[in-house]
Amino acid sequence: MILAYERLLDVDTVAFFVFLFAAMGAFLVGTTFHEFSHAASALALGDRTAQAAGRVTLNPIAHLDPFGTVLLLIAGFGWGKPVPVNPYRLRGGLQSSALVSFAGPLANFVTAAIATTILRATPIPVRHPFDASAYLNIDWTTSDYIGLLLAATVFFNVILGVFNLLPIAPLDGFKVALGVLPRDMAVEYSKTEQYGPGILLVVIFVLPLFLGISIIFPVVRFISDLLLGT
Repeated sequence: MILAYERLLDVDTVAFFVFLFAAMGAFLVGTTFHEFSHAASALALGDRTAQAAGRVTLNPIAHLDPFGTVLLLIAGFGWGKPVPVNPYRLRGGLQSSALVSFAGPLANFVTAAIATTILRATPIPVRHPFDASAYLNIDWTTSDYIGLLLAATVFFNVILGVFNLLPIAPLDGFKVALGVLPRDMAVEYSKTEQYGPGILLVVIFVLPLFLGISIIFPVVRFISDLLLGT
């Protein structure tokens, strides 16, 4: 992600760091609400494991994964620190585990919707994080900075929501799939868990880099453009 805007350093250093801080702020918000929602929903369904680990909190420090944060800023996808959940303590079995897993991506989409509502209900200009050229030759005002932060919040939360809903282990979408599939199909699908990391590497690295096929970003771009009205 940052590498795509590296040329801004040669043209407008301030513009580059405006984007960088907006991206970091947006990711911080998205990750915090994502992981907090996992922890809070697990607690509501009877599992206190996350609470004991200090994860039922809106303190961003408790939820940041250093590698996942750096990767999102550089490559455009990433994750927070996984919330510990004991599925055997949840009321409702696989369905409850699916609800806990779905709570994270849902929180991201809700956060994106809130940021969108603020942008649409106010005269704050939309500074789309995809459009690096839009950062140049602008006499930035407070409204411009807020507009960029809100637009970046939409974009990064959509990334987190879409990426984590991929039905591939160890992402949230895998456990969501196990909870909604018929039992026999869920049992068979669970056998793919050990291959999940390898499949994920193919999806996020091999397909885009070597075949030019991206599963995630066309969806992210469509949703974020739809929300931002661009």
